Amino acid sequence: MKKFIIIGLSDAQEPYLEPVVREHIARGNVFSGGKRHHEIMRPYLPEGYRWIDITVPLSSVFRQYEEVVDCQHIVVFASGDPLFFGFANTILREMPDAEITLFPSFNSLQTLAHRILLPYHDMRIVSLTGRPWHEFDRALIERTNKIGVLTDNRDHTPANIGRRMLDYGYDQYVMYVGEHLGNPKQEQITKLSLLEASQKSFSNPNCLILKAEQTKPRLLGIPDGEFAILEGRPRMITKAPIRLLSLQALDLYQKHTFWDIGFCTGSVSIEAKLQFPHLQILSFEVREEGKALMENNAHRFGAPGINALIGDFLKLEIKDLPRPDAVFIGGHNGQLFAMLERIKSVLLPGGCVVFNSVSSESQQAFKESITAFGFRLLPSLHITLNDYNPIEIMKATI
Repeated sequence: MKKFIIIGLSDAQEPYLEPVVREHIARGNVFSGGKRHHEIMRPYLPEGYRWIDITVPLSSVFRQYEEVVDCQHIVVFASGDPLFFGFANTILREMPDAEITLFPSFNSLQTLAHRILLPYHDMRIVSLTGRPWHEFDRALIERTNKIGVLTDNRDHTPANIGRRMLDYGYDQYVMYVGEHLGNPKQEQITKLSLLEASQKSFSNPNCLILKAEQTKPRLLGIPDGEFAILEGRPRMITKAPIRLLSLQALDLYQKHTFWDIGFCTGSVSIEAKLQFPHLQILSFEVREEGKALMENNAHRFGAPGINALIGDFLKLEIKDLPRPDAVFIGGHNGQLFAMLERIKSVLLPGGCVVFNSVSSESQQAFKESITAFGFRLLPSLHITLNDYNPIEIMKATI
């Protein structure tokens, strides 16, 4: 069984090390960490030590760990709290039988909160370090008051984060950026507006905290008249009451990946994203102008993270896309049977399909198709809205 001593470090060039930590270092001969950790700890390491750099691919790092046989334990240096999006988690995952003794330091977001005297017990933490925007977008949509963000130096810099927030209308926040936290020679704390942050470069490593200075309401049922729509086609939108009832039928609280086929203006996808921001949403539309409409409306209503795909759903390559557990059919162009056949091939077990029928012919086509492919038809909802044709909200599960 491998034994690890994992020591959390700040960015200080002369770190404070507890006596017990110094003792572990003195008794060690195999050490590991990033290049920055090596530079910081070099003066404290015993003569003749071996150093294993933590670099990608990590499989090479763990292979070297496995090959170590001539020492009682491997001493690993990591940043801040190694269990806070840190390397201790990776060891636990890759070597679950390893014996670990942990000596954490403050993580970077704790340190930044301390510097600005911000109580952080209610702060939501999001890591964008090599990760997608999804959880960050979710925090914005849910109107989180305090968001602590771990950045990277590529796509998720403070400037890019500020621009994304402004693009989607989340301008109610102020940003605190902490650079080189714990390093007395380089540490810098800056408070900025999002516009200021979007125009500024920051040195690495850095992290940031967003704090809302005002509250913005969350809509439930976006008014139809506020959407940008197809020119000359005012009726080509799923109306708000129908939209909400369709989302209710989809039972999206329990779902993970939602496909909206035939999104047109994007109203169903956008409403779904705003009400269920945990969802991964893929939206399909055959019309080229749909892409601009989706982008316009998603920015207008603050719904980032919707993946819009343009083209004939029956011809698009879908086998490598995240499989859905909920599908809404907003348009089928007379190809309902073929469309349901394709949906069946990717729909996860327990998933559902919701279809809004406006004619007896389409109702019959839906019933025949789902019967052919082994779906189970659930009771439908019949509704008439103002002077529009009656609509049957139909649902089938697999």
